[in-house]
Amino acid sequence: MKKNHFFRILAASILPLIFSLTAIAKPIELTCEHLIKPIGVDEPNPRLSWRMQHPAQGAFQSAYRVYVGTDSLQVARGTGGEWDTGKVTSDVSLVTYQGKALQPFTRYFWAIELWDQDKQVTRSVVTRFETGMMGMENWKGSWISDRNDVNLQPASYFRKEITTGKKIKSARAYIAVAGLYELYLNGEKIGNHRLDPMYTRFDRRTLYVSYDITDNLQQGNNAIGVLLGNGWYNHQSVAVWNFDKAPWRARPTFCLDIRITYEDGTTEVKGSGLDWKTSLSPIIFNSIYTAEHYDARLAQPGWNTVGFDDKNWKGVLYRAAPSNNIVSQMMHPIRNVDEIPVKSMKKFNDTTYVFDLGRNISGVSKIQVKGERGTVIRLRHAERLHENGRTDLSNIDVYHKPKDHQDPFQTDIFILAGTGTEEFMPKFNYKGFQYVEVMSDKPVSLTKSSLTGYFMHSDVPVSGSIRSSNPMLDKIWWATNNSYLSNLFGYPTDCPQREKNGWTGDGHFAIETGLYNFDGITIYEKWLADHRDEQQPNGVLPDIIPTGGWGYGTANGTDWTSTIAIIPWEIYQFYGDAKLLADCYENIKRYVNYVNETSTGGLTSFGRGDWVPVKSTSNLEYTSSVYFYVDAAILAKAAKLFNKPEDAVYYQQLADKIKKAINDKYLNEKTAIYASGVQTELSMALQWGIVPEALRMRLAENLAQRVAADGMHLDVGVLGAKAVLNALSDNGQAETAYRLAAQDTYPSWGWWIANGATTLYENWDINAPRDISMNHMMFGEVGGWLFKGLGGIKIDEEKPGFKNVVLKPNFVTGLDHFEATHHGPYGMIRSYWKRGKNKVTYEVTIPANSSATIYFPVSAAQRIFYKGKPVSSPLQVQSGSYVYDIK
Repeated sequence: MKKNHFFRILAASILPLIFSLTAIAKPIELTCEHLIKPIGVDEPNPRLSWRMQHPAQGAFQSAYRVYVGTDSLQVARGTGGEWDTGKVTSDVSLVTYQGKALQPFTRYFWAIELWDQDKQVTRSVVTRFETGMMGMENWKGSWISDRNDVNLQPASYFRKEITTGKKIKSARAYIAVAGLYELYLNGEKIGNHRLDPMYTRFDRRTLYVSYDITDNLQQGNNAIGVLLGNGWYNHQSVAVWNFDKAPWRARPTFCLDIRITYEDGTTEVKGSGLDWKTSLSPIIFNSIYTAEHYDARLAQPGWNTVGFDDKNWKGVLYRAAPSNNIVSQMMHPIRNVDEIPVKSMKKFNDTTYVFDLGRNISGVSKIQVKGERGTVIRLRHAERLHENGRTDLSNIDVYHKPKDHQDPFQTDIFILAGTGTEEFMPKFNYKGFQYVEVMSDKPVSLTKSSLTGYFMHSDVPVSGSIRSSNPMLDKIWWATNNSYLSNLFGYPTDCPQREKNGWTGDGHFAIETGLYNFDGITIYEKWLADHRDEQQPNGVLPDIIPTGGWGYGTANGTDWTSTIAIIPWEIYQFYGDAKLLADCYENIKRYVNYVNETSTGGLTSFGRGDWVPVKSTSNLEYTSSVYFYVDAAILAKAAKLFNKPEDAVYYQQLADKIKKAINDKYLNEKTAIYASGVQTELSMALQWGIVPEALRMRLAENLAQRVAADGMHLDVGVLGAKAVLNALSDNGQAETAYRLAAQDTYPSWGWWIANGATTLYENWDINAPRDISMNHMMFGEVGGWLFKGLGGIKIDEEKPGFKNVVLKPNFVTGLDHFEATHHGPYGMIRSYWKRGKNKVTYEVTIPANSSATIYFPVSAAQRIFYKGKPVSSPLQVQSGSYVYDIK
């Protein structure tokens, strides 16, 4: 052990010196609008970003030069005809395009030169982005649909054959849809996205998707096929949320442009119009909420290929565009991300089988089966089983209100054609499930390999990891991520089965967990655009977004709809990118003004409260007013950031007024207790900075004592779950926070895991009579806390985007080692500590072009050593890797 430690210290000392003598900066991870080589960019001033890679300790960017052009060779040679910043002395790694006006349907190439700390310059590889429509006036195709009624259940095919007479240089497809779709060319599905386009307020904003179809289009004859699904646009299933009464509801419709550039330089657009034909498909029912039904006997093989006989197909009709705001879908798409094999199968008889995936997921199942023509197979998807081993939907079907028995919840129906081994996987639906019960009206023979699960979600890149000596802690982190991804479908949802709603509270409770673990900015930018679409002129927001109308009630207040302020602020903090905050500034202002106008003396009861607590309830006016303060404080900081001095003063004074009103009414200064003194009330004052500084540590001690009095267990609902761990670990009570987080008896996160959970639940009580979805994200702050409370990776508010990393680890007893990593805008941050004999070793990695302030959790008797020499805490360090010993 001593020898290994010696070589580690030697490597940490010598390798940075070697690298510093030989290495130069390397620009990597170039993105446009936070995406790699995107097409369909509509933003006239897109954001360009990069990362500096440099192994030397203390490496930083001293200057940059960005250049953009339409000629890749010129850009490769270091010139850009559209924009050239020239050499800019700056360490920023995100800039906004300020060159010549971007033109639609144009590929732009760009590169960057970086100067490092030694003034050495290096150039990146050339990358690109491509503009899309950049305006509704550039669409050539028409919005078309079939002639069927909104209540007709089968999905429709659309087809058109086109001829390209010259050699093709490049081709693009742009498709805007109200509903869902799959696009085909010459029999092949285009792309690997699922459930496009994303759900929006369709009558206010409609998304289109762009594809490079150069390799799919051939010279000569081609067949275009479009299959339309209902999605949230034509919701035929009935539930308490009134999805079927959305003001935009209509038969799905689409507009398509295929733009072809020939080798001779000419262009041609083939668009959707009255010359298309349509027919009903074998998808006889599709509901994004419940399931999909497919009758293979109605299949039309080759419907999307050249030469198909469509003489019996019908004509289409024109439709008005669903909105006057058709914009590009610039975000990470939904995909079948993971294939999940069946863990076990139980055969009850020749017509009943139950498959167990071994984990709870969002997504779909695919079945391969052979049977007699007309055999009806039902695939019922559930999170749990009855005692007899059959699937139990009673925890998730409670809000489904079907008109008849034709729309069973989470139950796909597959009618066989009798043509040998047949395969079915839904195209326009997803579910939340671990178990699939396959029931047939005639005998079929199935094996474990007959069924496969697919974990579907927005395919956001991974940006964080946790590893510790406590397997329970690692399982909680994994389950939290499973629930986060299960509830990410172009917007954050509450659960992937019972509701699929974009509950605002669930979204902001989980925002830090999401951003520590995943690169989710494109999802949140889209979702906050949904917020702006939904906001009423007076500032009010519904508590589910998007919505067809449900959610404007009496409880859609600050504790839920503070998403409008909290999420843009967190995006700014995690990415150092203020665009979303700027886009939402006026919306935040309207929201805060509304709450202020309807509040009394700085206090408000506009909210839902500490939802699903263990046993103790919290004061609604207190909790709602705390979030009112949070919103006003964020608005004041945003006003300062955007150089709005009058707003900054006004809203800071408002925030101070709210804080004073809370403390005047709810703080007992003699006892340092808030309200009735339950965990949620105590922790929220600490988490959100309400408590006066002089009482902060006493309040944290009182919180720790309250937790101890509650048997070292949680007694919180969703608001307390967001606050309690942070309130403890940030204020000298990390040991209590860890014991809470790692607890494995009721009530706790670990109690779920100990009882077989692979996701987070909706209720601490796993046998609760209601509110018992088994894949909910509202208690998910624990996943973010692991990075902050144990790994200590925190944001410096004055230098956001981890430009300066704040490291405040806690070396809690009960853990032998702990590692947290986060890939931020500047690269990988690593915080790792391990107990040894009479010491703790702490290893840190800070990416190039950033720095860190390290706060060591040491007692008065302990000392900190770096390379054998004592150092003090806090310690400011530049980029690089460091190893410290605490003795």
